[in-house]
Parts: sequence; structure tokens; C-alpha cells
Amino acid sequence: MDNIMYRAEATATGGREGHVSSADGVLNLDLRMPGKAGEKPATNPEQLFAAGYAACFCSALNMVALQHGKRIEGIEVTVSTGLGKSDQDGYYLDVQITARIPEADKEDAQKWAEAAENVCPYSKATRGNINTALKVETE
Repeated sequence: MDNIMYRAEATATGGREGHVSSADGVLNLDLRMPGKAGEKPATNPEQLFAAGYAACFCSALNMVALQHGKRIEGIEVTVSTGLGKSDQDGYYLDVQITARIPEADKEDAQKWAEAAENVCPYSKATRGNINTALKVETE
């Protein structure tokens, strides 16, 4: 790829029971397995993936709405990332995207969210690799 506009760099140590930090120091988090009782709260790779995907998809959705002449305040995207295990394929991710687009009619909102799936780099990268469900709400 010739036109890399931005590159982020992060380093993890200790895997799911370790630490992750970005090269610029902005991201600096402990990692823990989900639901470990009695331990200091920490994040996990699924939360980090969900956060990145939600932010990216929200930007794509805002851009698509603007391309259709609509500036909509309060667009909200929630991504739920599930970690699963299959007897055949080992571990896998499952993603559920909920796009809340206030003040839009349901048909337009659905079209914009589907168009955002074609724009969002996370959606492009995961297409065909991760089960993904898209739900659109207008209220």
C-alpha cells in the first residue's frame, strides 16, 4: 500500500495477563482475562478491538450521512466483541454492531449503516473472517 496516512504501534507483554502500551505512551493499560475475581480491573483484547471498531464505524457512518446531505448529531455506535471457541477451528471472534442514528428515518439509517460497512476499514478487514451482525436503531 502506497498511501499509508497513519500508522499506530503498540507493544504487548505477558499476553492476556500482561500489559499493552502504544509507542507514543497514550495507551498504557494492564490486561487481564475477563471475570477474574478479586483482581484489579483491567482491559482485554476484545474490549480494545470493540473500542477501535466502534470509533472507526462511527466515523464511517458520519461520513456516509454527510455524503447524503445529512449532518446528524448524536450518532452512536456500540460494538460487542465475543470470544468463542469451536471444536473444529479453535478460538474465534463474533461481532455485533449497533448503530443508533437519531432523527433519521429507518430506511435511510439502514442504507447509511450498510454503506458504512463498505467504508469502515475494520469492516473491510474482518469481512468474511468474523461473524458480524448489524443492527440499526433510530431512537
